Amino acid sequence: MDALFSSFTAVAIAEIGDKTQLLSLFLAARFRNKTAIISGILVATLLNHAASAWLGVWISQFIPTTWGPWLLGGSFIAVGLWLLIPDKDDSEDNAVLKYGAFVASCVLFFLAEIGDKTQVATVILAATFDNAIWMVIWGTTLGMLAANVPVVFAGSWLLQKISLDWARRTACIVFMVLGIFTILM
Repeated sequence: MDALFSSFTAVAIAEIGDKTQLLSLFLAARFRNKTAIISGILVATLLNHAASAWLGVWISQFIPTTWGPWLLGGSFIAVGLWLLIPDKDDSEDNAVLKYGAFVASCVLFFLAEIGDKTQVATVILAATFDNAIWMVIWGTTLGMLAANVPVVFAGSWLLQKISLDWARRTACIVFMVLGIFTILM
């Protein structure tokens, strides 16, 4: 259960102000079928995070178990600092958009997640919780959905009400505290 909760929390917080949230906003503005967008996000995240988690489990065989709390805590701190660097929406009118909301969401989300902080977090979480890989995959996927589904449905309204700079700073502080807590416990 720790793997599920840690994975969910890490990704849900790391997604605040992330480029995939901007991509969600773009897709919601472009397509009316919100269910197809969310389904595309789900499939892309499951595929990307499953591959990342399995990579993390493979890497974990080379890392001494005593390093686990340090790696996880350090990664939380690193992701917290990374959150202070705003992402840009680098989605452009793309040829994949002509295939509809589901395909566009699935392909663009999968590509946007490559090398993203949530993918890196998934690798590290899976390396830390290598005996609970499915909990990590489900936790990170649910965290991704928790952060992006509201944007799909209410993104424009949310952007008017919440400052992304404030949200990033708050998320950074939460990650720093989680990192320190993980290292000390």
